[in-house]
Order: sequence, then C-alpha cells, then structure tokens
Amino acid sequence: MVTASAMDELNDFESIFVNDTPLIDTRSPGEFAKGSFPSATNLPLMSNEERAEIGICYKVQGQQAAVELGHQRVSGAIKTARVDAWRAFAKQHPDGALFCWRGGLRSKISQEWLLESGVTYPRINGGYKAMRRWLLDQLEDICQSHNLIVVAGKTGCAKTRLLNEGDRGVPFPNGVDLEGLANHRGSAFGRRPGGQPTQLNFEIAVAVAFVKASQHQASAILIEDESRLIGRCALPPVLQTAKHAADLVLVEASLDARVDHSFENYILANLNALQESGLDDDIAFQAFADGLTESLERVQKRLGGARYQALYEVMHDAIRQHKLGSPDAHKAWIRTMLSEYYDPMYNYQIEGRADRVLMRGNEQEVAEFLIHRNSESATS
Repeated sequence: MVTASAMDELNDFESIFVNDTPLIDTRSPGEFAKGSFPSATNLPLMSNEERAEIGICYKVQGQQAAVELGHQRVSGAIKTARVDAWRAFAKQHPDGALFCWRGGLRSKISQEWLLESGVTYPRINGGYKAMRRWLLDQLEDICQSHNLIVVAGKTGCAKTRLLNEGDRGVPFPNGVDLEGLANHRGSAFGRRPGGQPTQLNFEIAVAVAFVKASQHQASAILIEDESRLIGRCALPPVLQTAKHAADLVLVEASLDARVDHSFENYILANLNALQESGLDDDIAFQAFADGLTESLERVQKRLGGARYQALYEVMHDAIRQHKLGSPDAHKAWIRTMLSEYYDPMYNYQIEGRADRVLMRGNEQEVAEFLIHRNSESATS
C-alpha cells in the first residue's frame, strides 16, 4: 500500500474556515447529519451499517480485526465507487482536504486509497473533533476580546435587511446574520421552508461566521437583536453573555412600513419559497396556510382567549381572500400582531438597555452610522 507522508496534513484551521476550503467528510452519513462544517460534503468511507458492524468488531476483537473486516466490507465495486467519488471531488476542488472524526484511521485509509489511484489530497490533522474544538474556542475568544453592536428595533423594521444590504447594497463584512444561519426569522411566525439546522451545525456556522467577521478592521462585530432561541436553535451561551453587555443601535420605522415589510417577508416570500421548492401550487398554499395557523397557536396563551379567537378569524378570512387573489388582506392581522403583541414586548425589553443605545434612526441613517464607524476603524 502507498503511504501518505506527514506533509499531507493540514492544521491551519483559520485559513480553512476563512477561505471556505472544500472538505470531504469521510465519516458516516449518520455522523455527518448530526453536525459538520459549512464547506463539507459527505463522501463516507463507510455506510452507517458498515460503521456499526465494524464498531462492534473493534470493541469485541480489537483494532486489527476491525480493520480487516473494514477492508472486507469496503472492497471491489463498493471501494471503487467511493474512491471515484473522492477523485471527482478532488478534481473539482484541488484546494480541498478530507477529514474523519479525529484525523485517524478512516481519513488515513481514504487518503491512501486516493494516493493509490494517483491523487494526492491532504487530510485535516485532528479531524472533526479538533476543528470543532478550535471553532468553539475561537468563538469564546472573539466574544470576550471584540466589541459587539446589537442591531435592535421593533419587529418588521428591516434589521436583517440592514445587516445584509446596508453596506451600500452588500452585507456588512463585520456582520453576522444569525437568523440566516438558523434559517428562521426569529419570531413565532419566523419558520422558513427547508427546516432548521441541527444545534451542532448552528453552533459551528455561528463560530465560522464570527471568525470571518473578526478578520475585518472594524470597531465591532454586528449582530441582530435575538432572544436565546431562534426557532429551536439556541445561541451559544458565550454569545448570549456578550450580547447582554453589548451596545445597541436602534432601527426605527413607522407601523405602516413595518406592516408592509412583514407582509413581504412572512407572507409573500414564504409562499413563494414553498412554490419554488417544487410543491404543487395547491399543496404549497395549504402548507403556507397551515404554517400561519400553527404560528398563531404557539402564542395563543400570551394573546389570551378572546384576542386569539379574534385574530384567528381575521387571519383565516385573509387566507380565504389570499387564495382568491387578494393577499393584502393579511395586513389587518399583521398590524394587530405588531401593535398589540410584539411592540409592547419590545418596549419593555428596550427600557432596561436604554443606557447602551449608541444611536437611533431609520434604516438608512443607522446604515450610514455603521459605515462611518467601519471607515474610521479602517483608517485609525
């Protein structure tokens, strides 16, 4: 067997994540599903079933017997198919690398099989475990050593749009879109098609985003004002702690503007995303309508029985009108939810943080303030 040299290992984790290095995750599909990295593709050495069988063999008979069984199970056409998949990936991504759980036997075997086929491809020293540990350590260090600015404001004032378009039409390089990483808009009505990442994947994505944001010469890293949970994804505790001590900028907008923004994002955009997912139009609309009903049910207790029932009736009348071609009817219940449910909660929460507000203004004014701060930091 051809043996790869130690020179074919990578351990510059910062470069790997900042540059989105394409990665082959050689772990089993089950391991990959629990958590991996944003730039990783799962091309496993072993299937879930093969890994389970070989794992039992390892516990009962030891490593050598497990290795021998592994070579028996992954041989012939199965081995050829897996090596071919790695070769195709390496050809498409010559700047990539491969890894397994701890940078051990599985990635070493994968690397050697690739080398036997004529392809030299590096593997990650320490594997998934070392990379994840490095990312979490970096997130903790960044949260403790860098300033944060929290972009706050009432529901519908376009905070996420400001982060992603406020730097003259492009995202702020020092911004982290937590809702985008969680694939959720943060409120009870914030579900997006496609579901949310696992908690492990969310934490990894947040850490990668913070590492990238910290590379820029800026006075602070920008995040949106989020609660502990974005849907079912929980902010890492170290980020929660840093957020509570951070300065704020407040985005202000009229109720009419916030109704329109919420209508565009929670109604039109959500339905469009379901339709573009390939669902039949009637099935997509029913899924959209069911999602609205379920979202309202999640806040039923906080609304109270009478107010919930009144909103339920207005919402379902809007759904009927929408199906007949008049989606604007949704704006009635959206206005009530904003003014009677979300706004009072926001007003209460912001009262205790008024001393940390750096500035307040409309979306454009806040964007210009943040651009100016970044410009000052870059020249200082």
